[in-house]
Amino acid sequence: MPLSALKPPSLDPTPIFEIFRGSYATELLTAAVAHFNVFGALAKQPRTREELGRDLGLADRAAVVLTTALRAMKLLEADGNGRLLPTPLAREHLLPGARFDVGNYVGLAANAPGVLEMVERLKTNRPAGAKSEAGTAFIYREGVASAMESEASARHFTLALAGRAKNVAPHLAAVLELHDAQTLVDLGGGTGIYSIALLQKHPKLRAIVLDRPEVLKVAQEMADEHGVADRLECRPSDMFKGEIPQADVVLLSNILHDWDVADCQSLVRRAAEALRAGGRLLIHDVLLNDALDGPLPIALYSAALFTLTEGRAYSAAEYGAWMQEAGLTYHETLPTLIHCSVLVAAK
Repeated sequence: MPLSALKPPSLDPTPIFEIFRGSYATELLTAAVAHFNVFGALAKQPRTREELGRDLGLADRAAVVLTTALRAMKLLEADGNGRLLPTPLAREHLLPGARFDVGNYVGLAANAPGVLEMVERLKTNRPAGAKSEAGTAFIYREGVASAMESEASARHFTLALAGRAKNVAPHLAAVLELHDAQTLVDLGGGTGIYSIALLQKHPKLRAIVLDRPEVLKVAQEMADEHGVADRLECRPSDMFKGEIPQADVVLLSNILHDWDVADCQSLVRRAAEALRAGGRLLIHDVLLNDALDGPLPIALYSAALFTLTEGRAYSAAEYGAWMQEAGLTYHETLPTLIHCSVLVAAK
């Protein structure tokens, strides 16, 4: 009997993911205190994020990750002019020389391997492994070594990511109604589990999963196990250069957070161009607050993305702007599971 991708978990695993990502709070806080003196610098002169990034020698992506987390921790706040400054909590306890300063205590972790790795990522604005022969773990870009090009590592990472996707896919299928759609393109679809859930819900729908060849070996197995192989095509592609077939629906599920702003804009534009008139673009991802001040679990996940990929977490406002720039009309945002939501825009 085929497996069902529509049966949700009986218990929400979100707390497990929050605990797992909690280490990034320690790394970012220690980096801010012991390596960049963020609080001391901003107490002397409040700065915008852009100004602070320039002063610290950080690219904007790195500055967003760092300051969003510190704002989510309630250690930085913005004044009426958008300048960042320490909150009362940070002023009392994280300014060097303050009577109740605990900065030296935090600094005990200054040379911990995870902290030093975070500092290196912030300074270089490059994911771990980008300059090594092993390459990056979770992304593929032409000209850069990628674990996704090796059968063993591609299978390992693809199945690891499927651990979350199998929990979320039933919720995505539950909130989406695609009865009027005939073709769905799942861009960078990995195991294809999100497409599989939508295929099982909508018997007339057909799907094309675009990804790297080694990844698609896992997707084909998943399609067979779930009884939808006759309606799911696995097509090797480079999402930045390969042809995106014309479709009624294009799905970008947990893809854009792997890439920096310019690449995200390019992918949204390419997806929009592939849509037929009246078609829908679905961006399924985690969402930062529009003010880039939290929530803390998403800010910490953003730090994880930052260290492993070329991206970070984005806000609904950022995604909405890119959709509008691509000629789409935003309709709604629907929550799914494990901090994810799906943004729906139409052509």
